Amino acid sequence: MANPIWIMTSAFDQLNLDQTLEKALEIGAQGLDLCVFRKDGTRDDFVATHLDYENFGPEEASKLIEKFNGAKLRLSIGAFDNLIGGDPDQRIKNQNHLLRLIRMAHLLGGDENDVKVGTFVGYNHELGIQEGGFEKNLLEYQRVFGPIIRYANSLGVTVLYENCPMEGWRSSGYFGTYNNLPGVLAARKIMYELVPESNHGEIYDPSHDIWQQTDPIEVIKNTDMNRLKRIHVKSTRNNPDPFWGNMYAMQQVPEEWAKKAGIPNSDNPWDRHHYEATLPGFGLGDSMDWRAFVNILKERNFSGPFEIENEAVLSKQTGNMGAIVQGCKAAIQNLAPLLYDLGDQGWQYPESEYKSLLEVNRSDIPLMTMEKL
Repeated sequence: MANPIWIMTSAFDQLNLDQTLEKALEIGAQGLDLCVFRKDGTRDDFVATHLDYENFGPEEASKLIEKFNGAKLRLSIGAFDNLIGGDPDQRIKNQNHLLRLIRMAHLLGGDENDVKVGTFVGYNHELGIQEGGFEKNLLEYQRVFGPIIRYANSLGVTVLYENCPMEGWRSSGYFGTYNNLPGVLAARKIMYELVPESNHGEIYDPSHDIWQQTDPIEVIKNTDMNRLKRIHVKSTRNNPDPFWGNMYAMQQVPEEWAKKAGIPNSDNPWDRHHYEATLPGFGLGDSMDWRAFVNILKERNFSGPFEIENEAVLSKQTGNMGAIVQGCKAAIQNLAPLLYDLGDQGWQYPESEYKSLLEVNRSDIPLMTMEKL
């Protein structure tokens, strides 16, 4: 079975859904992971809202399935925010939004159509600064997500966590940069023990482990493959730092101190771990072996999509649509010889592998909230 290559739609926040579909076909992708962030959310980095979540019912679900089948594309949905920490009002809104996305996924067929819901967990720093803070965050995860996952299970929907630690989510005046609980494999292993249902798992992005000096191949060797449903295609180029080292984040100090000492100073929350976001095969190179990574996934029978999450310095971060499309095309061309057999047209995803979405025609269900749950 050949793995399809999808695109996460955060790269196309300037475009509407129909325009994004056109770009996906131009690029040669087999599916889209549709970003459906809250319109009134607090995140402003790599976010997009490609579905009208406030007006989504069975009719809209049927039309969306028809639209994607017409384009021969598959889909999932997601939004990535802090669900167990941060501002309490925003936290509840994020939790209720996840419940809304679970309902939408159900109307789209859920697991029957492999429509998953992507999310972060987040981190509660008020608990985290206490003794036993990591354990307390795991217990808070269990308290919040246990009912959410059981609700999703009742609707035939699987929830997936991305492993980004969200290292730039708080001011660089804070020492630590661990802001999303599933940012290390150990946490994910414990999470599945605390909430044992089978309908939650992982979107694994190797780039986040690369800057943590962790080998993604070893992570996959120790991953429960029943939990792994998606791979994010994003690279990292690590840059050595003799001043702050490569274990801890660069810290914010007074600018005059940094100038006098002749050292770099963090004036950007995201510029703390001495790396550049890249795409495989596009310009900057990266610090991981994609051939070895794909090989271990094949060895462990991973059959899900590879999703291009374009945050690359030379692509998405240019703001230039031509460069954004170019970066996605380069990533596909780089992965194709690793994923597909050689045919008359070169290394290409076999059309025979495509399966259209089932027209499930689900009955409407009311919105669920944390208060009701």
